[in-house]
Amino acid sequence: MIPEITAEFVWRMEDVLDLYAEESNPEQPRVCFDEMPLQLVSEVRTPLPAHPGQVERFDYEYKREGTCNLFVFFSPDTAWREVKVTERRTALDFAECMRDLVDVHFPRAEKIRVVLDNLNTHTPVSLYKAFPPEEARRIAKRLEFHHTPRHASWLNMAELEFSVLGSQCLDRRLPSREIVKRETDAWCRTRNAKRATIRWQFTTDKAREKFSARYPSPQPG
Repeated sequence: MIPEITAEFVWRMEDVLDLYAEESNPEQPRVCFDEMPLQLVSEVRTPLPAHPGQVERFDYEYKREGTCNLFVFFSPDTAWREVKVTERRTALDFAECMRDLVDVHFPRAEKIRVVLDNLNTHTPVSLYKAFPPEEARRIAKRLEFHHTPRHASWLNMAELEFSVLGSQCLDRRLPSREIVKRETDAWCRTRNAKRATIRWQFTTDKAREKFSARYPSPQPG
């Protein structure tokens, strides 16, 4: 469902769509970033093993083991993704992710264009909360943030990666952060080896056509 389309909504949407429409530039890679919590769950009883004509069976009871957080990085240009598993999703965790982008994943990039949701932690302010000013500024100068409109996270390709991750890797009971990390690492290696990527088809022109009746009208002078 599309929320009210304000002038700010249009600006943020078209900014992201125009970025997606650009040609790939190795010096200025595009990276989609997103996060989500995950409930950790363990079995109460040992599953019954599979045998001919019968799949493995699990008891309906389970035990809650707390939660963890998943940060996902996805570059449609290079068909690369990374999942970082953390205990929480604070401003400091976000800042560490951005430093990873700059120093580990794209150390030679001139500028990293990051598409991300419009959350209060998803700003350069988080860098200054996590690092000394010199370090925060060094990282911030290498990043260019492109925020999706509020209530329009469907514009972030990282959401599509989360959907695939959920169906291929997380649709079972995982009892600990260590196991989640092991499983998501294996999933990333497989997807990256296959060079699986996303062919984005929704453009600014299509958005203007689809939502033309709901676009804000220019104000009289």
